[in-house]
Amino acid sequence: MKRALASLLSTVLLAALPSCVAAQDLDRTIVKRVVVKAPIDAVWKAWTTTEGIKSFFAPDARIEARPGGPFEVYFNPYAKPGLKGADDMIVMAVQEKKLISFTWNSPPYIPEVRDQRTSVQVRLRPVGDTETEVHLVHGGWGDGGAWDQSFKHFETAWGNVLASLQKRFAEGPVDWTAWLKRMREMQDAADAKAAK
Repeated sequence: MKRALASLLSTVLLAALPSCVAAQDLDRTIVKRVVVKAPIDAVWKAWTTTEGIKSFFAPDARIEARPGGPFEVYFNPYAKPGLKGADDMIVMAVQEKKLISFTWNSPPYIPEVRDQRTSVQVRLRPVGDTETEVHLVHGGWGDGGAWDQSFKHFETAWGNVLASLQKRFAEGPVDWTAWLKRMREMQDAADAKAAK
């Protein structure tokens, strides 16, 4: 009798949960949303061109906004191929001024899952003539260990990327000079250590 009552109670409680909670438990997803003070054409170019990505996201990139095109974002352009950032990522889908989706990987410091790919969708929606809503969804995560570490990294990182996008339109493109100097020094030190 107790077992039947517990089973019935569990069924009732699960049925009472909103479907979004149940779905979230099954598929870990990072969801971020911001409003950018710029028209949709400008925000679209920021996400879908090499120069646009370099204006807020990273100091170097290779972007071709077409299915199968590269969506490579280089946080350390001086690193060896495969360790620059989002090396070898590709565009999965494009809907002009509405959607770009692309594969993504873990940072180089999480090598256990770096060779596996997750997916990112960036959706845009105009908010009047001078603002654009950006909705970013990052899914396809595994569980445990290095997957958890990567998930935690991107929970913070995507918020920073979107804040940088907002700042880019409020104050102008990012000046990567100091960042590039630091990356060059770090890479030179790593190369010198490897040569010993």
